[in-house]
Amino acid sequence: MKKHNFYAGPSILPEYTIEKTIEGIKNFAGTGLSVLEVSHRSKEFVDVMKEAQQLFKELLDIPGDYSVLFLQGGASTQFAMVPFNLLNKKSAYLDTGSWSSKAIKEAKGFGETVVVASSKDKAYNYIPKDYQIPEDADYFHITTNNTIAGTEIKEDIDSPVPLVADMSSDIFSRPVDVSKYALIYGGAQKNLGPAGTTFVVIKNDILGNVDRHIPTMLNYQTHIDKGSMFNTPPVLAVFSSLQTLKWLKNNGGVKAAQKRNIEKATILYDEIDRNKLFKAAVPNPEDRSLMNITFVINEEFKEYEQEFLDFTSQYGIIGIKGHRSVGGFRASTYNALPKESVEVLIKAMQDFEKKIIS
Repeated sequence: MKKHNFYAGPSILPEYTIEKTIEGIKNFAGTGLSVLEVSHRSKEFVDVMKEAQQLFKELLDIPGDYSVLFLQGGASTQFAMVPFNLLNKKSAYLDTGSWSSKAIKEAKGFGETVVVASSKDKAYNYIPKDYQIPEDADYFHITTNNTIAGTEIKEDIDSPVPLVADMSSDIFSRPVDVSKYALIYGGAQKNLGPAGTTFVVIKNDILGNVDRHIPTMLNYQTHIDKGSMFNTPPVLAVFSSLQTLKWLKNNGGVKAAQKRNIEKATILYDEIDRNKLFKAAVPNPEDRSLMNITFVINEEFKEYEQEFLDFTSQYGIIGIKGHRSVGGFRASTYNALPKESVEVLIKAMQDFEKKIIS
């Protein structure tokens, strides 16, 4: 039975990425060795790193005064690296979910941190509007897509201070005006590659403005100067991410991906809104994520929640159980997920509705 993978991360990868990664594990770049066992200083792997960085820039049309880094430690390490490198006097944050709240906690350890707005009052089921960004802040931090709550900021906002964004789960899902951001970061394991590497897109001139000592490995300048090769990089994750970038380019780039993502999300949200058993966890359509579609079973049918999960397994559907902190259901519809998988989930929802309401 074909599997339809809706896991939130690590998540579905393009077949192209998996096949090319297997080839590289067996025989990397014609060396007769595995990518797992060659030196990261070898010409063959240095070429991989350079090509991955270049394709990243090409696909997002990144200006020339930015660097692309592939680091380790996940987005969680970036929660601390951002204020370590950028917070001199004050930072500002938009609190839209569990991950932004973790980033805020880290920032508070480095200096004054202002939360300009929060949607915690309604379990993060909306994106705050009409907030004021303090113009004396060193930077303003947002989380563009919230994997747990299922909300998303779909436009590049204007900020009077350097804008920093965690784009772990929606990078490459839509065009981004990178020039509006000072720094973009994210874990690769949702929309780029396997777990193990973290991407950072950074404007070179935003560094060097803090008074504190920054440890070598936590200093962005270290990795800019060495092209992400200061220490041994996560070679397999970078190699696999390169394959995904190639796949994305071969399939029309980011604009084409956005079109496919809108189509997938639209038909699934339409079914959630139509189906008598379910309702969207995010009430306002404009705040609903295109990457992590969260929904719950209506209260009068709550007893059938586990039965629905069991029912979907008959269709080869996996990974739609909601995050343990909120429950319900979550369908992650990243770039690599085909529309066919969404259609199968819709069919399962319709069939279950007929079974319960007959």
